[in-house]
Amino acid sequence: MNDGLERTLDAVGPRLKRLRQAREVTLTDLAAETGISASTLSRLEAGLRRPTLEQLLPLARAHGVTLDELVDAPPTGDPRVNMRPVATKDGATVLPLTRRPGGIQAYKFILPTGSDDREPELRSHEGFDWAYVLNGTLRLVLGEHDLRLKPGEAAEFDTRTPHWFGATSAGPVEFLSLIGRQGERAHVRVAPKRSQSE
Repeated sequence: MNDGLERTLDAVGPRLKRLRQAREVTLTDLAAETGISASTLSRLEAGLRRPTLEQLLPLARAHGVTLDELVDAPPTGDPRVNMRPVATKDGATVLPLTRRPGGIQAYKFILPTGSDDREPELRSHEGFDWAYVLNGTLRLVLGEHDLRLKPGEAAEFDTRTPHWFGATSAGPVEFLSLIGRQGERAHVRVAPKRSQSE
């Protein structure tokens, strides 16, 4: 086995442990979620046992990551584009969803559980933003407005307006965000109203 492959396999255990701890899940809870015994999970995390594909699939599903992320597989495809999630220092995960340069860019954000009394740091910049909530409650502070958006709700705004996104104490939040240049808006179409005679 070559050195690169050996290093990749050796790093899987610690990565599994970090993912589990970041989710604040015990080995017992993860065992119930994946069908893999707690003792096997412990050996995998400690690097005392190499994972099989049958073990990696339920673990990737449980942690909400791809197999590539779980084993830190080398990137493939266009080397100018990195579609892997980016973890931020505040615990958020940002996943780029678009590849083309210029135009509207799409991202998926996963924000950890927040604090309802947190004082947000508002930011403003050139551009336009559209956010759509997938799961959880998104706190959006937009100028003097402090909004709570639920799954299925969306917000569209000029990013020159001071703004901030965060999760509430109710739990983490997942949302999609389309970000475009100033004046470039997401085009939303609705069916025309029918006249009463129809």
